Order: sequence, then C-alpha cells, then structure tokens
Amino acid sequence: MRYGLILYLAGSVMALALLIKAPAMRRSWDQPIIRAVCALLGVGCLLTFLAAPPSLAAVNEITGVANFAAPLVYGVLTAFSGASVVLILHWSGGPAASLRRATLLTVGAFAAVTAAIAVLFAVGDAPVERLRDLDTYYANTPWLREMIVCYLLAHTVGSTALSVLSLKWMLRVDPALRPLRTGLALIMLGGVLDLGYLVAKWAAVGARWAGRDWDGLSTYVAPPLASAAALMVGCGFVVPVVGGSPVWRDLSQYRRLRPLWKALRGFASRSVTTVPLTWWSPPGIRLVHRESVIADGLLALASWCDPAVRRAALGAARLQGLDAAEAAVVADAAMLAAACRGRAAAERAGGAGVGPADPAAADPLGSRPLAALARAFRTSPVVAAARRGTLAADPGSGGRPGP
Repeated sequence: MRYGLILYLAGSVMALALLIKAPAMRRSWDQPIIRAVCALLGVGCLLTFLAAPPSLAAVNEITGVANFAAPLVYGVLTAFSGASVVLILHWSGGPAASLRRATLLTVGAFAAVTAAIAVLFAVGDAPVERLRDLDTYYANTPWLREMIVCYLLAHTVGSTALSVLSLKWMLRVDPALRPLRTGLALIMLGGVLDLGYLVAKWAAVGARWAGRDWDGLSTYVAPPLASAAALMVGCGFVVPVVGGSPVWRDLSQYRRLRPLWKALRGFASRSVTTVPLTWWSPPGIRLVHRESVIADGLLALASWCDPAVRRAALGAARLQGLDAAEAAVVADAAMLAAACRGRAAAERAGGAGVGPADPAAADPLGSRPLAALARAFRTSPVVAAARRGTLAADPGSGGRPGP
C-alpha cells in the first residue's frame, strides 16, 4: 500500500510539473526540447499512476484479462525510457538535422520494443494474476520470458542515459543557476535509484533462470527503489521550473537577507518596522518590507561607519586570499558590523545618536548588493572580528580603533 501511495505522489509531482509547464508549452510548442520535456513528464505521470498495485488490479478487472496491466505498464515504461533518451539528445545539442535523425531512430527503436512487448504477451500464456512478482513468476515461461527481457533492456538503456547525461550536464551548468543544477542532481539521483531497481530485477530474474530463488529482490527491494526514483525524477523536473519563477526568486532573496535584516532592524525607524505583515502576505511584499527595514537601518548607521575599520577589514580579507571584489564586500560588511556594535554601545550608555565618522557620508556602502553583504555578514570571520571589536586597527588610521 505504501509503495502505491509513493507512486501516486510521484505521478502527482509530474502532473504538477506539466501544469507549470503549460504556459511554456503554448508559447514554445515549436521547440523540440519543450516537446521532449512534456512528453517525458506526460508518459512518466501515466506510468507512475499505472504501476501502483491498486491500478494494476483495476486494469486487470476492467479488461477481464489476467495480467493485462503488465504489458501495458511495460509498454509505457519503454516509452518513458525512449522519451528519456530523446530528451538527453536534445539536452546534448548538435546540428538540427542530426538531432532529427537521432530522435526518429530512437522513437522507432523504442516503439518497436513496445510493439514486441504487446505481441509477446499476446502469444504467451499468463493465466495466474501476479500484481507484484510477475517478472520472477513467469521468468521461465516461453514468450513471457522474452517480454520481460525486452522491457528490462529498454529501461536499462533509458535509465543509464538519463543518469550519465544528467551528470555531464550538471557539471557544465553555470553554478549560479542553482535551481537547474538542483533539478539535474535530483534527476541523476533518481536515475541511480532506478539503476538499483534494475539491478535487483535482473538479479532476481537471472536467479530464476539459474534455478535459484532470489524473488525477494524483485518483490521487496525493487519496488521501493522504483517509487523513490520516480519521485526524485519528478521533483527534478519541477525544481528548475519553480526555481526560475518570480515567487521563488523573491523567497530566495528574502531568506538570504535575513542576517542583515536581523542585525539592522533594531536601528530602523518604527514607521518601517511596525508595518503589519499577515501570514498570507505574498513573498514579494515581504521582500520589499525586509529591504525597506535594511535601507532604513543603513541610513541610521551611516554616521557610525568608520572608514578606518573598512581599511583594516579590507587588508584582513585580502590576507585570507579573497579577490578584490570579495574583499570589498567583506570590508563593507565588517564596517557595518562595527557600526552596529558602536551605536548599540552608545545607546546603552545613553550617548548621542551620531557616531565618530563623517556625518556627511549618507551612503557609505554605495550600491553594494544586499545579498552579498548579508552573506558576508553571516559567514566571514573578518566580519565576526569586527562585530566582537577584535579587528586590528588599520595602520593608516593612526591606531584609532573602529567605533
């Protein structure tokens, strides 16, 4: 029962991916890669729903043919394997004419295997319904044996291609495209799990041919691997689609800005920090609110930002091996951390709200990206030293420490 639920969940994930892809399908149906992705998702969705044991029993009952669901599922599985190879061909790229020939050859080959599965089942004899162990139960039955070999071979080719090419493409993708890399990693993981399923199936069927009983590999080990593989592959196609959406980008930026927002919210004016946000406020509104709090906090700390601290932090960052751009971000974040510490100490002592730095420096950080500042604020040891007040003073400042 649990195996069937996981398969239904995997099918739902693929159906969700298809729904998300619907606008792109309408706009770009003339692009072969869009058609390949949609074909793979559509066939995969059908496969996962059909392969669940309750669906198998329902198909057999509706048709009145014992084990009719077996060639149906094997045929759809072969089509899924073929769609995987076609998608990989388009991912790999190449001349349009060559891609068209390779696609036609692949479709023809896997269609022939699908037809062979149907014919072999028709001429074979499978009178006893087997919902979970048909492969091993009929492993030595004439014609059915060949049907099982056909679908296992086709599925091995498709799963291997999907795993290997996903890995190759993931290694070539720009690291900045994190949703795409994550999706490819999930597809590759699904392919590896699927190969584990195939190893268990081949071992169990081979054992039957050798007169041994390893049926447990096919009945109990392979199904969980198959369901997990289907779920991973489905998620792998959903993540890049959702990850490239404006909502996902807003959520990601909102999460990345948390360290900076947490440090600055105490210095922002109440008119900004008390703006009400409900639990149903969309990510875009939340992001704008968080950016407003950060901007107001930066303005409040402008006169506390000491250039001497920045110079000291810049030198320390360069000594750590950071390049000029990375060191500049760390230096700005360290200056800001020292400003937070200085103003907080002054407020605790009841001091004035103007720091020792030049009050005319209304925007000491310039147009530095907030996400980069937030990352340095959270991870850099130089910034941590500035926050503790242990950052060595810049020699050019005459030994004056930061605020």
